[in-house]
Amino acid sequence: QVQLVESGGGLVQAGGSLRLSCAASGSISSINVMGWFRQAPGKQRELVATITTSGSTNYRDPVKGRFTISRDTTKNTVFLEMNSLKLEDTAVYYCAARPNWTPLYNYWGQGTQVTVSS
Repeated sequence: QVQLVESGGGLVQAGGSLRLSCAASGSISSINVMGWFRQAPGKQRELVATITTSGSTNYRDPVKGRFTISRDTTKNTVFLEMNSLKLEDTAVYYCAARPNWTPLYNYWGQGTQVTVSS
């Protein structure tokens, strides 16, 4: 089992920045990929960014150049640095972990609200 706890959400004006954190505990060694998802009201949950155990990253097109996913392996924490935030970035952001034995994200955090205001 893996436990994930997000923090860092909040209210920010358009153009501002926020940094989300995701602290992982439990069977960390089984994790292949960590991802950040988001779900806006009335919309499906979407994958925003991923980082692998080797440090490779990938981003959804709308956030490329604005968001950066990173990790601190000494603290078992993954970050999502969000800059130049837009109104459409408003959503609940979830951290998720994909174990090495499945293509699915099996472990999820509780979510943290990010609200971008004009």
